[in-house]
Amino acid sequence: FSPLVPLFFQIIVDDDDSKVWSLYDAGPRSIRCPLIFLPPVSGTADVFFQQILALTGWGYRVIALQYPVYWDHLEFCDGFRKLLDHLQLDKVHLFGASLGGFLAQKFAEYTHKSPRVQSLILCNSFSDTSIFNQTWTANSFWLMPAFMLKKIVLGNFASGPLDPEMADGIDFMVDRLESLGQSELASRLTLNCQNSYVEPHKIRDIPVTIMDVFDQSALSTEAKEEMYKLYPNARRAHLKTGGNFPYLCRSAEVNLYIQIHLLQFHGTRYAAIDPSMVSAEELEVQKISLHTSNEQDEQ
Repeated sequence: FSPLVPLFFQIIVDDDDSKVWSLYDAGPRSIRCPLIFLPPVSGTADVFFQQILALTGWGYRVIALQYPVYWDHLEFCDGFRKLLDHLQLDKVHLFGASLGGFLAQKFAEYTHKSPRVQSLILCNSFSDTSIFNQTWTANSFWLMPAFMLKKIVLGNFASGPLDPEMADGIDFMVDRLESLGQSELASRLTLNCQNSYVEPHKIRDIPVTIMDVFDQSALSTEAKEEMYKLYPNARRAHLKTGGNFPYLCRSAEVNLYIQIHLLQFHGTRYAAIDPSMVSAEELEVQKISLHTSNEQDEQ
């Protein structure tokens, strides 16, 4: 048994035994403040396989999740808190993609009196569900057949000519979407669209990195601007391209931004990395090279 081999678990933490959390737990188990990945509507735990492979190789502990069927944000937050209790994790870093990012913010808000979230990385995410103009249909998703729900989700996927990595990323996400059942999809679309917004005053002390792309994605410019306003002190990780799923098709850049975000916790009890694996100098070099390449792109 190697600590680097991702362990796959299925865990029930609610009284309802149909609510099963599926997760990959990889990297050193001695780390008590890992980075947890929350997928978008169409995603499963394994959409973050590029992050699991790279980050555990560098000494980080990462957990990628797939949530059970929950129909409202409070129910999700309560279930997630029970999951962290079950895993004996007091505080965690959260990386949330799209809906996953919204749920990460809601969970940070939900636990603000007894904080469980040490930091947030919000990838192509949003702070107010009304941006999708679907709040009026949110209560009817549970009635729709799976093929209709899949059609709604696929409508947000990029079309037209794409580079090979992005095309592969979309193919992979379509495959993952096909693996989701009607109730899983309906519940996620409900969470994505039912009327709700983030209350920033409850989470303003949490370090945040906002990661977004400059090319076509399901997120409007207004939604991005709203995130910047909500988190004026957040670090910004901009990717020139990457579409809806940069963690799949631009994984090297995404993984570097994740490392830069987590660097601020090295040497503290909230480090997500095995202390013996830290090489700050190496990361500094990577940081400079990323900065240089971004400047060249802008010229």
